[in-house]
This record gives sequence, C-alpha cells and structure tokens, in this order.
Amino acid sequence: MRSEEEVVRAMDTYADLVRRLCLVRLKSREDTEDIFQTVFLKYLQHTKPFANAEHEKAWFIQVTLNACRDLLRFWARRPTVPLEALAAQAAPEPEDRSVLEAVLSLPEKYRDAVYLHYYEGYSAPEIGDLLGKNTNTVYTLLTRARALLREKLGGEEDG
Repeated sequence: MRSEEEVVRAMDTYADLVRRLCLVRLKSREDTEDIFQTVFLKYLQHTKPFANAEHEKAWFIQVTLNACRDLLRFWARRPTVPLEALAAQAAPEPEDRSVLEAVLSLPEKYRDAVYLHYYEGYSAPEIGDLLGKNTNTVYTLLTRARALLREKLGGEEDG
C-alpha cells in the first residue's frame, strides 16, 4: 500500500483530472464522487511503482475511464422505470394486516416463537437453540400463542 503522503500528492495532482473525466462520462455529481473514491482507493492499493509522472497520469486516466465504463454497464443491465410511469400506477390495496397486528400484540415470549416458527420457518428445536429454551417450552409457547391468536382473531377451536 502507498503512504499517506503519496496519496495526498496524487490527489492534489490528479483530483481535477479524475473529476472532469467522470463528469464528462457520467453527467452526475453523485456518480462522479463514487468513482473518485474508487479510483483513489485503487491507487492506495496499487503497489507497483510508476516509471514516471506520465505513466502515473496515464494510469489514473485508464482506471477512471474503466471505472466509469463499469458503472455505465451496471446501470445499462438494470431495467428502469420512469417516475412518471410509477406515478400513473394505482397504489396497491392495503393487505389485511389483522393477523400481523395480532401477532405483534402478543407478549414478547410468544411473539418471538411465533415469528421464528411461522414467518422464518424454524422448527421448535431450532427455536429452542436460538432462544436458549427447552424444546418442550417452545412447543408450549407456540400452543399458548395460537390460543391467544384464536381468541383475538375469533378463529375456530382445534378438534
């Protein structure tokens, strides 16, 4: 890695060059700042010595252009939708949140077990390991939580 003095010298010498190249290629100040950081991080990690100042300048130009090209390719591969098209779409109908609200209203010891079991798909022994509880305790917590939820939501009794 390069010393702090080398990096500071390089930034003083090539910062404007890197920024101008980025602005011309990317037309975005935010992207320019991202690439600027990337280029100087690569310089910091670059260990090979440069033959002369022209070689160093050429390295900065090449690395900057490559980083800009990579960023443009990244965005070209991502499908985008104009904001106007999104605004024209109707807002989605709110989903029935009564079950989620009922689960969230459970006491914490039940809520954790229910969430881990039904939303994350963990088994009772796995939940026991995660929460530091006996497996039978987890089964009891789930049974009691289901009873509380049935009471809150007005569900049918198990047969």
